[in-house]
Amino acid sequence: MMTTKVFRCQARHGYAVEVSPFIPNRLACVASQYYGITGCGSLFVLDQTETGIVLVRSWEWGDGLFDVSWSEANEHVLVAGGGDGSLQLWDSANQHAPLIVAKEHTQEVYSVDWSQTRGENLIVSGSWDHTIKVWDQNLSRSLTTLKGHEGVVYSTIWSPHIPGCIASASGDGTLRVWDVKAAACRLAVPAHKAEVLSCDWCKYDQNLVATGSVDCSVCVWDLRNVRQPVSQLLGHTYAIRRVKVLGLWKKPASPGHCGASFRVCLWIRLQPTHPPPGGGLLLG
Repeated sequence: MMTTKVFRCQARHGYAVEVSPFIPNRLACVASQYYGITGCGSLFVLDQTETGIVLVRSWEWGDGLFDVSWSEANEHVLVAGGGDGSLQLWDSANQHAPLIVAKEHTQEVYSVDWSQTRGENLIVSGSWDHTIKVWDQNLSRSLTTLKGHEGVVYSTIWSPHIPGCIASASGDGTLRVWDVKAAACRLAVPAHKAEVLSCDWCKYDQNLVATGSVDCSVCVWDLRNVRQPVSQLLGHTYAIRRVKVLGLWKKPASPGHCGASFRVCLWIRLQPTHPPPGGGLLLG
């Protein structure tokens, strides 16, 4: 029988949890007071043990924290995005202040992600100011600003397959795919008729991206043909706040997602052998 392990943080509401790519059972979590509307934020580093979840280290920030991502090059380093428009670089070996604070966004930073592809060590951020920014590992200054969304940018995710490729989800209802080198949007998908709050790439198929929306649905898109989703998953009664695509035996693509109802669902979708005919974006 599976036992549920719980870590409680007083007067905080969780926004993101990320697993360390280096240390087994280590997690990073960001949380905010009053659902991020006002008050402070917290960053926690946690370890899962046989008996529960143990706090390793925590830091406080003067505004809400909405997302976190681990470095792919240093097991101790994380980046977080804040309600004050800042990105902070934290070192879990440093108990005090962040290593670096970068503030170029003019509104909340709602999404951060560290590139996973070889030869890159870049960070992407998405903001309520409708822009996406790409940074080097030192957050010295942004390298590129991507514009095109007409609403809040809720999610920005590096492709795990293709260097310099980002997917983003926005309050304008679209999923977009970006070429960082060209600083251009290569594909805009009208993914939902409501705000799109989250997106994630399939780890085992470079053409599949999942989106989660305020319309309570998860859609799986084949970027080679975006006339309609290859799967639409229904079951939540509230907005889908975050979607993660898990790989099972490197065959089915399984989007796991959490709604605003704080309910988590795991879906298994058998992947089609060939994409449906029609126009779209072929990535390679």
